[in-house]
Amino acid sequence: MELQSLTKVVPNSDPCVVVIDDDTQFRESLERLLRSAGLHARAFASIDEFAKSEPPNGPTCLVLDVRMPGRSGLEYQRDLVAAGVALPIVFITGHGDIPMTVQAMKAGAIEFLTKPFRDQDLLDAVNVGLARDRARRENEASLRTLRARFEELTPRERAILVQVVQGRLNKQIAGDMGITETTVKVHRSNMMRKIEAASLPDLCRMADQLNLLPKKAERS
Repeated sequence: MELQSLTKVVPNSDPCVVVIDDDTQFRESLERLLRSAGLHARAFASIDEFAKSEPPNGPTCLVLDVRMPGRSGLEYQRDLVAAGVALPIVFITGHGDIPMTVQAMKAGAIEFLTKPFRDQDLLDAVNVGLARDRARRENEASLRTLRARFEELTPRERAILVQVVQGRLNKQIAGDMGITETTVKVHRSNMMRKIEAASLPDLCRMADQLNLLPKKAERS
């Protein structure tokens, strides 16, 4: 299983909590706890075992033991960060320390729980992770849809889009492109319809999402 595959989006897929801990009894107790709270849970004894499985399709939160035989939870977190995979992680450990906690939290962990911990603390952290991953997946799906609509624009419509969001008037755009103002209006109308922008502010938001304009620091 490639790391990037962990972030694929499948519409209407159920959330999943992945528990990775080499302690069989503890792993099974966590699985029971999560299922009792109405959450779909999958449990693995190691990172490698999880890596060989089918990746979850829906919003996902990892519950990782910090220290395990083979790759540790912290090492796997570093692998995910290096691969650009923003998967929420709740760390659990029987022997945590402050530097370890700081390292995990700086790398984006949701929570760092030291055994024994309250069941509710774990459930709260997992729900935060699932909500975060759900929002990320929805944003990525929305951006893919927007990019697909942008690809449907003609080169001239794309050029006009960029000039419009830069505040250029139809008359100025016509002069720059060597076409009539009426032609600009036609292309602009078609562009707005194709990209499904209801207003100029809506179009500006889309252009920002698509990174069509240079950053402010670069414009000055």
